[in-house]
Amino acid sequence: MKVILTNNTAGLGDAGDVVEVKPGYARNFLFPRNLAVLWTKGGANQVSAIRRARTERAIRSKDHAQEVAAWLKANKVTIKTRVGESGKLFGSIGASDIVEAIYRVGGDKLDKRIVQLQHPIKLSGTHKVPLKLQHDIVGYVNIEIVAG
Repeated sequence: MKVILTNNTAGLGDAGDVVEVKPGYARNFLFPRNLAVLWTKGGANQVSAIRRARTERAIRSKDHAQEVAAWLKANKVTIKTRVGESGKLFGSIGASDIVEAIYRVGGDKLDKRIVQLQHPIKLSGTHKVPLKLQHDIVGYVNIEIVAG
């Protein structure tokens, strides 16, 4: 059965790839988890849209990853949110919030899956967040959470 991967899947491929899998694997694992959709003739448009979005957010090379890491180290990213009197946030700051804030400050448009948060940020102040840019390159960004 041919399917189009919608997310990077270990052992199969990256988002936008067309792969051949057994019907039971597709029906019972890939489809329920929204990791793939059934391949159709009209799916070519969907494949190109997925690939275009992936290349827009991708780190292109090792040199590019080092440039991004240097930019992250040199810049501080501020996120304004609602903060209580004790410094606790109303809600939390997650990976998508961090990537969006980096882009607003002038950084590259990055994929939220490279953010290596153990838990969402729930306190105001400055936090050092790792971003896995490539297999051996990790950049750190200083996130300052302020009341806004």
